[in-house]
Amino acid sequence: MRLSIQGLSLGYGRLTAVDDVSLDIESGEMVSIVGPNGSGKSTLLRGLARLQRPTRGRVLLGETDIRSLGARQVARQLAVLPQSPDGGADLTVRELVYRGRFPHQGILQRLTRADVEAVDWAMKAADVELLAARTLAHLSGGERQRAWIAMALAQQPRVLLLDEPTSFLDIAHQVEVMELLQRLNHDGITVVAVLHDLALAARYTRRVIAMREGRVAFDGPPAEVMEPVGLAKVFGIAMTVLTDPESGLPIPIPRSKASLTPRDAIATDRP
Repeated sequence: MRLSIQGLSLGYGRLTAVDDVSLDIESGEMVSIVGPNGSGKSTLLRGLARLQRPTRGRVLLGETDIRSLGARQVARQLAVLPQSPDGGADLTVRELVYRGRFPHQGILQRLTRADVEAVDWAMKAADVELLAARTLAHLSGGERQRAWIAMALAQQPRVLLLDEPTSFLDIAHQVEVMELLQRLNHDGITVVAVLHDLALAARYTRRVIAMREGRVAFDGPPAEVMEPVGLAKVFGIAMTVLTDPESGLPIPIPRSKASLTPRDAIATDRP
């Protein structure tokens, strides 16, 4: 399902966090949003998820203004996973995943065959079937993240939004989560994820949107937009971009200030 952002501005009181952003995310895309702290990337994701009211502009889900839809209507098409999901430590994985069926249940909230089948599919897709009876409190960070993703999948969304899904995970679990998201995308789910790790963004997503000071700084395929000058402008630090010998994709690495020549330092500080 297509997401269209039209002249979107979002803020907190008098502070503008996202300023007049317009872009389209096509059905079936896998997109990462990157940028320094305070750049507006997580706020943009909240606007896409209908969790924050715009000060200007609008977001279209398909052809419909997302603000005109009810919460259940949105949740049947779009699932969002925040950076640090709260609660649920005493829930088993299966109990957590069943919570994802809430948007599809009637007034009596009785489980149907469709609910059971959706939960079974979500747990299989997220590879948490063997964890079904374990509580979240007894899972590793990567297992817990997969359980929350399974809950989002139980909504049977066409769009999946995630805010820093690899934060606080070790390298192996980061790769595990990103490969899961890649598989889901290959199965037809549109994926939009805020990521801090530029190497993961380059390796696993087909399109990178960089935010700086509430605006889009660059937008495009990693191999085209992840270059030293553009990255330095976004992150405020000189960058070296290596090439992955297997995939040919860029691997951005920040350069220490000590490694810069005086000429480099002056060039980096220029607006």
